[in-house]
This record gives sequence, structure tokens and C-alpha cells, in this order.
Amino acid sequence: MKASILIVDDHPIVRQGLKLLINQSGDLEVRGEAETMDTALALLAEVLPDIAIVDISLKGANGIELIEAMQGRFPTVPVLVLSMHDEWLYAEKALRAGARGYVMKQEATDCVVTAIRRVLRGEIYVSEKIADRFLHRFVSSGKRDTPSSLEHLTNREFQTLEMLGHGMSTKQIAGQLRLSVKTIETYRENLKKKLDLENSSELVRYAIYKVQEISSE
Repeated sequence: MKASILIVDDHPIVRQGLKLLINQSGDLEVRGEAETMDTALALLAEVLPDIAIVDISLKGANGIELIEAMQGRFPTVPVLVLSMHDEWLYAEKALRAGARGYVMKQEATDCVVTAIRRVLRGEIYVSEKIADRFLHRFVSSGKRDTPSSLEHLTNREFQTLEMLGHGMSTKQIAGQLRLSVKTIETYRENLKKKLDLENSSELVRYAIYKVQEISSE
């Protein structure tokens, strides 16, 4: 009996390539594909796969939001995140939301099948660098880290902060997330309030600093 898999990604070419890669394995089979959160939830109810592979960026929603929704409606279906977003920024956030693993798309060909099998066995899969980072933080603190201000951000606010840190403008962020410029401006205002920053210049400097800090850990 092959393990059934649902792929949730808004890029058809990515879904097709991933499907071909997975179906080459004798023990795995893709049973459904979705590009939006609503379609994914409908297919989950219909197929009830053994595992779901979810991207962070989806049409009209966000992979983190889908993972959180699945925790309430389909808690027995484990999630493996497969994303282009930097794991330094998103792996922990995805795991906190309920995901059981995180793979960067650049590394998918080499390790996605391994990651799927490990998650199906009830294990957690992240890269060695991320695993070392988590272990180092645990050993250094001796207990759970004090929550940082970033943990209080919503998923969209966190994405906006990341993109600001990579030098993107409000208009570019709106286009990337398929949201209005006004909505992104609202996120920017929320970020300034939550992070106790005076103005937009401070926000951009902080975003750049955090992206560089996390990437250098």
C-alpha cells in the first residue's frame, strides 16, 4: 500500500515536477494537488492523505495559515513544508504552527523523498544547520527561550518584515503577496507599533538587521 500525498503549491510546474519525483518511489503516490487554501481543505476532506506537502506562499492565503487550519480540522495529517523562503526565517515558525518538517525548494530533488518518509514515521525533518541551531539554543538557555517580539507578529506581518529586509518596496510586496498596497501599508503600521519603532526608516533598518542576523546564525 503506497502512502498517499497531497501537494499544495500555487506553481503548476513545481507541482508537476514534485509529482513526477514522488511517484517514482515505490512506496509513495500523489493523490491530489491544490493551489489555494480552500481547495486544499476540500481535498483534505475528500482524500484524507497520509501527508500534505505545503508551500508557504499560496494564492489568497499563506501556508502557515493552512497548517494552523489543518491542526483544527485534520490533526492526524502531518505537514511537510516545501518552500523557496529561507529556512532560517520560516522553519521555526512553520514548526510552531504544526508542521513536521521543512525543506527548501533548492534542495528538494536531493532530500524531499527522505523528508517525506521521515515525517511519515513520526519524526521531524529539518536541515542539519537548522537542527544544530535549535539544539544550540536549547543547550545555551537550559530552558525555553524568552519569546521575542517577532513571535507576536501575524504571518502576513512576518512576511512583510522579511520582504522589507530584502529591500522590497511596499508595491513589490503587495504584488508578491497578491494583496493591495493599502493592506501592506497597514501591515507596516502594525509592525511599527508591535516592534516599538518610530517611523518607516527605523522599520526598514530593523528589517534588514533581523534578516542579516538570522541568516548569520
